[in-house]
Amino acid sequence: MRDNRITELFNIEHPIVAGGMVWVSGWRLAAAVTNAGGLGLIGAGSMHPDTLREHIARCREAVAGKTFGVNVPLMYPEIETIMNIIAEEHVPVVFTSAGSPKKWTGWLHDRGIKVAHVVSSSLFAAKCEAAGVDAVVAEGFEAGGHNGREETTTMCLVPAVRRATSLPLIAAGGIATGEAWLAAEALGAEGVQVGTRFALTVESSASDEFKRHCLNLGEGDTKLLLKKLSPTRLAPGAFRDAVEAAEAAGASADELRELLGRGRAKQGIFEGNLDEGELEIGQAAALLRGTEPVSAATVVADLVATRRDALNRLTICNH
Repeated sequence: MRDNRITELFNIEHPIVAGGMVWVSGWRLAAAVTNAGGLGLIGAGSMHPDTLREHIARCREAVAGKTFGVNVPLMYPEIETIMNIIAEEHVPVVFTSAGSPKKWTGWLHDRGIKVAHVVSSSLFAAKCEAAGVDAVVAEGFEAGGHNGREETTTMCLVPAVRRATSLPLIAAGGIATGEAWLAAEALGAEGVQVGTRFALTVESSASDEFKRHCLNLGEGDTKLLLKKLSPTRLAPGAFRDAVEAAEAAGASADELRELLGRGRAKQGIFEGNLDEGELEIGQAAALLRGTEPVSAATVVADLVATRRDALNRLTICNH
């Protein structure tokens, strides 16, 4: 893979970022992706401050000088504590999401930390450039977990963001193959952020029950719900059925909040409670149907190989 602005910015071999997913992206997954030549992210959104510090230390030891980062949802209730830990531990890269990057970007830059921010619209991408971030992640409707209210697909979002900003651009949402990576490049992306496929790897912190469930999903099995709170893409389960029924009955945001309660994502993803848990996963899970969890290094190698093969096919067709 030739160098581009993403590989140069983060000093990595392949412009592949593993999404920093709650209850999934611990130090093992982050280190495995980094050691395979990509950029591994630790998902701070589901970690207490002391837990995050431990994961950073273990990841740093495992990657032996290679670049890794931390994903920080800006609505995190202990955001100041988390950011101070990141600075104290000399984390080289931070990906921010779920909020405005304006407050923290300069603060992180002053401490030598590179910043990328996740957006779901070209409007927010332009605001990111004004805020001074180093790169932007355009995440489309297909992605798992929390999603943008705009419901713009990756194929529409990436070119719109490319027109709106000159920043290095990473595409996310529904990207699980080298062919999808190449398509994103054709639309103006310089790298990809992959969530679902890494969530279902051996090194993922997700429970075996959650992985097996998601590796048996078919096309159309995930749905974007909870739009009155924070739009979330969910796999089938009893909790999702309850959400659908409540929304069909016109439940208010407060009623949905009460139904959601606390710890639903931990129950579903980390503990494997497929009935009561919140089972967050992207549409790309259907492309993996019937497979078994593989290593993160295998995923990186497959993405690189299938992108190369797809490019070669297009080159041959054009001759």
